[in-house]
Amino acid sequence: MIDVVVFNETEKKYLPQKKIIDVADLIFDDYHIEDAKIRIIFLYDDDINDINKRFLHHNSPTDVLSFNFEEENLEGEIYISIETAERQAKEYKVSLTNELLRLSIHGILHLLGYEDKTMKNRKIMHNLEDKYLNTILKR
Repeated sequence: MIDVVVFNETEKKYLPQKKIIDVADLIFDDYHIEDAKIRIIFLYDDDINDINKRFLHHNSPTDVLSFNFEEENLEGEIYISIETAERQAKEYKVSLTNELLRLSIHGILHLLGYEDKTMKNRKIMHNLEDKYLNTILKR
């Protein structure tokens, strides 16, 4: 069973929850994943910074963090900073929806085992992000 839930811990009213769930379902279909429990949580920079510091020992906000709790049955949480997403959307000249979808896809790819520590791996992830983002935006 696929269970994707989006939580908004910010005061931001509109977040593309349905599209995020749809893109997660699309990715899981492609990877033939039938059992997943994912929580996607939108936070402010201060909140994601606290998580980053506590669990990864990085003292800075970031755009997205992924935590995989169980390997066999995919279970994890993805934290996304709404403030960082807004800044990046302006910087990249895309809509906030576009950026939130990209960050959600990025987080899901991390849960699936993709890494982005090298230029080669970043390119692979970016290409997959583009693939799923373009697919979901055409619907």
